[in-house]
Amino acid sequence: MSPIAWGKGRGRLGALQPLLGTWAAEADSPQGRVRCTRRFERVLGGSYVQLTARWEFADSVYEELALYGVDRERTLRFWSFTSDGKQSSGVLVDGSDVHPQAIAFEAQMPAGRGRMAYWPDDEEGFRWVVESHSKKGWNRFVEHHYRAVDEGAPGEDAAEAE
Repeated sequence: MSPIAWGKGRGRLGALQPLLGTWAAEADSPQGRVRCTRRFERVLGGSYVQLTARWEFADSVYEELALYGVDRERTLRFWSFTSDGKQSSGVLVDGSDVHPQAIAFEAQMPAGRGRMAYWPDDEEGFRWVVESHSKKGWNRFVEHHYRAVDEGAPGEDAAEAE
């Protein structure tokens, strides 16, 4: 498989273009093996990108619904809601310390500052990480390698809304 096209689309949501489509990863976790699927799609007339994520563990399921869009200050951000009743929101930030092409978001969480980042894998799909911030810097505690699972080309239905 060859690397995915990681070009930015038009408009403020254009940064999310490479993520559009359905993706899956399998990884080890403290709860055992997990399969996670992520579907990114344009919604509400292209004004937002919706993420529907599902984490399947041996004995449980964790789900997330998030919207990515532009706020009143014209800043790209996300609003996330999870099956355990938690909520978070964050803002697009520079993630070049993770990878030169990273799409990164930072959020203030109850336990402190956190961030997630997406970037193209050298061979197929993309990488996704979650990190927490401490006095020593960023601490990575989740990393997944996602591969496309749908028959359509990822990023094909580009987010073009302003």
